[in-house]
Amino acid sequence: MTVLLVHGDREYLREPGEELQTDLGVLEVPEDVEHGQTLETHLGEPFEVRRLRGPDLFNHFERTGAPMMPRDVGLIVGHTGIAAGDRVLDAGTGTGVLSAYLGRMGAEVTTYERDPDFAEVARGNMEMADVADRVDVRSGDVTEEVTDDDARTDLGQFDVLTLDTEDAPTVVARAPDLLVRGGFLAVYSPFVEHTRDVVEAAREAGLDDIETLETIQRRMDFDDRGSRPSTAGVGHTGYLTFARRP
Repeated sequence: MTVLLVHGDREYLREPGEELQTDLGVLEVPEDVEHGQTLETHLGEPFEVRRLRGPDLFNHFERTGAPMMPRDVGLIVGHTGIAAGDRVLDAGTGTGVLSAYLGRMGAEVTTYERDPDFAEVARGNMEMADVADRVDVRSGDVTEEVTDDDARTDLGQFDVLTLDTEDAPTVVARAPDLLVRGGFLAVYSPFVEHTRDVVEAAREAGLDDIETLETIQRRMDFDDRGSRPSTAGVGHTGYLTFARRP
C-alpha cells in the first residue's frame, strides 16, 4: 500500500516500513500506517498521511511521455458512462493514467502498449495505483489483434473502447466487432487531421451518435484588481471523438 506523505507543498510516496529522509528530518513509516494519520520526523516536523487519489497518480506516476490530463479522463468517463464491472479495451497505454482511473472505478481494463519498456513502466504504475488485478497491461500492437479474426474472437467484446494511438482509425473500423450493442467508443487525438480520419472511420463503420469535442480549460485568477481567466499555460489539450455501436 503506497501512501502519500504531505508537508505543505511537499509530497513524497512511501511504502509502510520505509524511511523518508529530508531536510525536515527522518521519518519512519509504520507498518500499520493508516490514512489520515499525522507522522512526525525526528525533528518534530509533521507529515499528513493521505490515500492516493486519481490526481495524485497523475502527479506521481513514472512517466514515459505526456500523460492524459484528468479533464480528458473526466470527459471520457462522463460521455461513455464507464462503471464498475465494465470491460474496457484500451490502446496507447503510455503512462497509464486513463487505465488507472478506470481500474480504480472497478472496470476490467485490457490495455495495449507498443513499447515493451513503456509497458513495464505502466505495470509498475498499476501496482502503485493498486489496480494491477483489474488492469492487464499488454505489450503489443492492438491493430494486429483486432485485424486477426482468431485473436479478436479470443478478446471477446467490450463495453467501451478507448484509443490514444496514431492507428486509431484502423481499430475504429473494427469497432462493431469489438463492442457490445450500445457500447461506446472514445478516441483521443492531438491533431485535427487525425480526428477527421477517426470520424470518417466511425461513419463508415456504421456507428451512431458521433461527436467530437475540443478540450479546453482555463484557470481563473482572482486578485485586488479583479477577476479574469489566467493568461498562463495552454488551455487546449486535444480532441475527443465519441461514438456508439447501434
